[in-house]
Amino acid sequence: MVILLAEGLFLIVFILFSPSSSLPAELDCRQCHQAKELQASVHAPLDCSLCHQKITRFPHLKDTGQAVCSKCHQESYKDYQDSVHGRSRAGGELDAAACQDCHGGHNIFKKEDSRSPVYHLNLPQTCARCHADAKLASRHGLGEGKEYQLFMDSIHGRAITKSGLLVAANCSDCHGTHRIYPPGDSRSSVNRVNIPATCGKCHAGITPIYRESIHGQGLTGGVIDVPVCTDCHTAHQIVRVTGESWKLGIIQECGTCHQSLLTTYRDTYHGKVTSLGYVRVARCSDCHGAHDIRPVSDPQSRISPARIVSTCRRCHPKANANFARYYPHADYKNKDLYPSLYYTYFFMTTLLVGVFGFFGLHMALWLVRDGWEWLRRK
Repeated sequence: MVILLAEGLFLIVFILFSPSSSLPAELDCRQCHQAKELQASVHAPLDCSLCHQKITRFPHLKDTGQAVCSKCHQESYKDYQDSVHGRSRAGGELDAAACQDCHGGHNIFKKEDSRSPVYHLNLPQTCARCHADAKLASRHGLGEGKEYQLFMDSIHGRAITKSGLLVAANCSDCHGTHRIYPPGDSRSSVNRVNIPATCGKCHAGITPIYRESIHGQGLTGGVIDVPVCTDCHTAHQIVRVTGESWKLGIIQECGTCHQSLLTTYRDTYHGKVTSLGYVRVARCSDCHGAHDIRPVSDPQSRISPARIVSTCRRCHPKANANFARYYPHADYKNKDLYPSLYYTYFFMTTLLVGVFGFFGLHMALWLVRDGWEWLRRK
């Protein structure tokens, strides 16, 4: 106790009478800075001056001696400097995340430690400190800041929060850790061209099937506007594909590219039933496939002449070659391609209008006659 009082008295005298003195070599930072969080940190064995460098005067200014992470973590810091966060911060955007914003200050733990902010199950909340802030998001052109809530309600977010699954994708699995780039950057893991590979890190079985499809072949060939994973499943608001809302919504999603085919599909029995909210009829993926979509000319296509009957039999067990001649996307207004449908539509429309027109006129004349007779009797 006497020794502690003596040391404390020494520090008080030193501060009062030597405000601009050189920092004594034997001074222990913990005598003034009671960093309790540091005791359990992975940095606990390290000397304070290893992180807080260039402190040469005592007492020192409040903003001096900021932690320098690059001395030990050179590779990670180099990646960070080139990232969207690092570049923004170098450009004066102090809202951009720095090392301590993600990893913590003194209470730094290994990423496998459940106490760490970058632990797999904790990372979404860590990213949400900035990306769920609507004002900050608006100020920096990041949308409305709703991505966090959309993610938490998604199949990935629920797997993390409700089930605690370490295999469920979190923010870094898609966007990266230190090497985070904007989507428009070709190096970004969420760039359109790279999305199939990013999703394929978890969904390894789907990736080769997609790569062989007409969409995947188009993307490989440099056609960047073909559908990728996020076009059908979205980026953050990913739901189960077994839900009825998703099954009905994907029809409209296909129609964003294939508008004319969506229109002709809506004219069929299948399309009209799905318009009423029922899903127990054929939808786009039931005939064309989901990830394995191929052109009709491909023998492996579900709608190729060799496989079309077996495709129909998935719903219609007694289907034969004659049954498979059904036109799922026929345009009854196109006389050149579908003359039988065109003339049938013309005949039925004429018959319907004629019948209703005739009996409508008959009813009108009947009412006039009946009214005249009523007046005459009066």
